[in-house]
Amino acid sequence: MKQLIATLIIPIAIMALAAVGSLGLGAETALALDPGDGVNRGINAAGGGSGSGGNLSRAIKNVINVLLFILGAIAVIMIVIGGIKYTISNGDASNIKSAKDTILYAVIGLIIALMAYAIVNFVVGAFS
Repeated sequence: MKQLIATLIIPIAIMALAAVGSLGLGAETALALDPGDGVNRGINAAGGGSGSGGNLSRAIKNVINVLLFILGAIAVIMIVIGGIKYTISNGDASNIKSAKDTILYAVIGLIIALMAYAIVNFVVGAFS
């Protein structure tokens, strides 16, 4: 059982880390590499220009959003693990209860992560 969970968690964790690593490669990066706009466009896209107010709030928002994304990914992984545990429980009442608890707590964690995302975006938006 532990070996099965370990073989599932490691590839999912690698995929989650790859997804988090690709979050920074958005439209601003593509715009920064446009040769017609020059170096200043790249500096401003990276948030290093002199007229780029609100960098602190944007940075805080980005860090918190990445952390909440990771929490959400962990919650989804735990839902999948709970489903696998439920499937391989073979009708054993204690294993079924453990699987249902895993799913329940993962769903509660996912709801809390979504509410935290909404609260963070509201508060950062109100102060910026």
